[in-house]
Amino acid sequence: MGFGLHYSLKEVDVTYCTNIFPYLDAISRSTARRLFIILVGIMVVIDHVKKYSLYRHGDRSPIKAYPTDPYQESAWPQGFGQLSQEGMQQHFELGQFLRKRYTGFLSELYMRYEIAVRSTDYDRTLMSAEANLAGLYPPNSSQAFHPGLKWQPIPVHTVPQSLERLLSFPLPNCPRYQQLMNMTEKTKIFLNVTRTYEDFMNMVRKNTGLDTVSIETVWRIYDTLFCEGKHGMVHPPWVTPEVMKTLSLLKNFCFQMMFGIYKREEKCRLQGGLLLDQIIKNFTVAAALNSTEKLKMIMYSAHDTTIVALQEALAVFNGHNLSLTSFSSSFRSFAVEMYYRNDSSVAEPYPISLPGCTQRCPLQDFIRLTSSVIPKNWMKECQITASFSDKDVVIGLAVCGSVLLLLVVLLLIVLCRQSEPAVGYTHVSNHSDDHS
Repeated sequence: MGFGLHYSLKEVDVTYCTNIFPYLDAISRSTARRLFIILVGIMVVIDHVKKYSLYRHGDRSPIKAYPTDPYQESAWPQGFGQLSQEGMQQHFELGQFLRKRYTGFLSELYMRYEIAVRSTDYDRTLMSAEANLAGLYPPNSSQAFHPGLKWQPIPVHTVPQSLERLLSFPLPNCPRYQQLMNMTEKTKIFLNVTRTYEDFMNMVRKNTGLDTVSIETVWRIYDTLFCEGKHGMVHPPWVTPEVMKTLSLLKNFCFQMMFGIYKREEKCRLQGGLLLDQIIKNFTVAAALNSTEKLKMIMYSAHDTTIVALQEALAVFNGHNLSLTSFSSSFRSFAVEMYYRNDSSVAEPYPISLPGCTQRCPLQDFIRLTSSVIPKNWMKECQITASFSDKDVVIGLAVCGSVLLLLVVLLLIVLCRQSEPAVGYTHVSNHSDDHS
């Protein structure tokens, strides 16, 4: 069992089973009814089995180069941020692996009602999904539409980046999340890391020609160097193995900072909890005994931050490169099992457990244990609520007291002036005057 690709491809496999329910004749009648959910790029469903797969896109070119980088955008055939041929091959091989793994679960022929594919609206994730599907569904003679072409078109759905609320993290336009990030930068652990690596970041700044390098931005330099190294480009002399190791450490810390370290649960409600919420809803729907849904697999093609956000929401992210996570079921009751795999040379993934539950976690316990990271109203929770510290209260009371005292003084002055006798010319009426 495993979905991890070579290099940096990461994948999550989620599987859970329902009560005993016979499969079609093609599957052993003694096999329990199952729902599989793979989180890392693809969602699969078969008969009464449903699979979700969420994966990171394949290897790509850097998002950008640093000023002194010998490899600027012209060094990359398709420019920055694009899926490379290595990345295409990775996903094609992953699709072949999925085909082999789910023989008897997915139909040999592509059936539109069995699989649904969604990607973020980036070239690299869309193309990764397409390459994956090419390996998963090679056309047979009846589906081939051109002689010698071992490929068939399969739809990949997406939404505009501005509307993405499921697969692209961290989500923008959330003031409370930004406030939490600002607060994270004031925590002891963040300040300690900043001080510890201050000299290192100054060294990186000087060698890259950047104006500033910080904990929040240093991951971009690692990303550029990592992509260049994976595509056979020789690093400058200052980029030693030790430098890459330190950059990797800081990159992982930055990812943890996005979704954890400080107020993890609230950050997760505003980020990865949205994806986890959708997964749990799909679990619940698929668990219904009267479900007639034919969909067997849902495939999500996304990013490394997507996987980090989800794993932080599940409290299983270990701060290192991501891996395959799989959920599976128990025999007689709904349950969730999680596995991870970050080495494609290993045949079987490693089991992991949701904190507070057994490795085979009953579905209701799984829902209960993750409820604290599921948003109730994301839009409302993203708003900043007024909060006052003791110091703010003291200052406010002092100001109010001063204003009140000033008003009392002014009132006394007005009253005193009104009580003083009139001084100066006063007209005296002559009652003897004839007014007739």
